[in-house]
Formats: sequence, C-alpha cells, structure tokens
Amino acid sequence: MPANPAPHKPLPTGKTASWWTYGHVWLVLAGPLLVVVASFITMYIAYTRVDPVVDENYYQKGLALSPAVQSRDHSEAAHAPASLSTPPVKP
Repeated sequence: MPANPAPHKPLPTGKTASWWTYGHVWLVLAGPLLVVVASFITMYIAYTRVDPVVDENYYQKGLALSPAVQSRDHSEAAHAPASLSTPPVKP
C-alpha cells in the first residue's frame, strides 16, 4: 500500500438524478412488489371461492368401491401379456 494514497474526488455539486429514475432500482423492487400483488390476488380467490364440503360418509363410500377395484385389478392381472409379468423369484 502506498504511503500517501491519492485524494478522493470531490462529490458533484450539480443536480443529481432521483433514485426512481434509475432502471435497476425498479428491477430490484419489481420482485417483492409482484409477490405482494400475487398474495392479495390469492387471498381474494381464497375468500371468494368456497371449497366443497367433503361427504360425511366418504369412508363408507370408499369401502363400497373396494370389491369393484379388487375385481378390476384381478381381471387386468389375468390378461397381462407374458412380457410384462415378473419372473419367479428363486430361493
């Protein structure tokens, strides 16, 4: 490091541009502003759209479908091509 560093340049005394005239400032502020706007839109959608109520007997209705699903799976397994079946496991 030199023993006598160069003196700093004096600040300009003329009129400087305002912060909002620089494009990179708006680029930095655009992300957070976009998130705030999107959160208000999401909040509006959440409050104005009502979620459908789940049927109180959803579990019983699911159990009623179980035999049909098992039958379908069994039927599909019986008609599967030989190339898709798994080889037997050797002990």
